[in-house]
Amino acid sequence: MTENNTTSKVTSYAEGRDLIMERTFDAPRELVFKVFTEPEHLEQWWGPEGWQTTVKKFELKPDGIWHYCMRCEDKDQGDFYGQESWGKSVYHEIVEPEKIVYTDMFSDAEGNTNENMPGIKITMTFIEQSGKTKIVTRSEFPSEEDLKKIMEMGVVEGTASQYECLDDYLKEIQ
Repeated sequence: MTENNTTSKVTSYAEGRDLIMERTFDAPRELVFKVFTEPEHLEQWWGPEGWQTTVKKFELKPDGIWHYCMRCEDKDQGDFYGQESWGKSVYHEIVEPEKIVYTDMFSDAEGNTNENMPGIKITMTFIEQSGKTKIVTRSEFPSEEDLKKIMEMGVVEGTASQYECLDDYLKEIQ
């Protein structure tokens, strides 16, 4: 499955069971890396537009856990309003300010992994480009079927919305 797609400044394509998404931000690499690695920053922008994130646990180290909840606070999102979506990530590798490797999973409020949804190994690369930062995210799914399932759920559109929130936040703090 190979498909090139551009959604709101996010370029995405699939290679086998991998989804690659790219986006460039008008901010220095150290700052972009920082807002991905400090919980007080993540709570300001993580999640799609209209959702608020609360960090329950955050350990930025190999085998460390990030456990968080995204809650829809936008009444205009219909049935999503008031809904919670819990996530859990386990970090594998952190190379400041170049790379973060982790496994992302759906979970419940206690941090128990949702076994009905695939865990996704994610490698984020932060590339310096003359004062700007290009993020390349490679998400490795257990199978092509799992990739297709998550794409049908709107992962690219959700990431594009989330990156718009990040873009706005970066403008605020620079």
